Amino acid sequence: MQDRRKQPRKDLMSYSQVYDLHDGKLIGYLGDLNLLGAMVISDHQMTENERLNISVELPELPNTRDTSMMLSVRIAWCHQDISPDYFNVGLEFKDIHEKHLQIIQEVIENYEFRRQSPNYPKHPNELDEEQL
Repeated sequence: MQDRRKQPRKDLMSYSQVYDLHDGKLIGYLGDLNLLGAMVISDHQMTENERLNISVELPELPNTRDTSMMLSVRIAWCHQDISPDYFNVGLEFKDIHEKHLQIIQEVIENYEFRRQSPNYPKHPNELDEEQL
């Protein structure tokens, strides 16, 4: 799936709630995100190619007062998670507005999970002669 994706997804440190606007039910929690779509972790299987209108609860953002974002999406795929009680659901954004793109970019910038190596001091055996 990753090789077909036009833009890499960014894992998030904030698992925002995602609701179906038709019935108000919780679909799941935002797992990753990019400007074209998202992956939601859900406790129920969803039907591929189904179109939904969703509401994404937004984490606190420095440049917006919005607390949620409403989007039209297509369910691109649905696979069982490693944990058999959950499903990973791929959402493709449809008819997305410029304001939403800006909010998504801000969410990514503020809540992307960055895998960084710790900055441990060098081991004494790795020190340069100048440092001795």
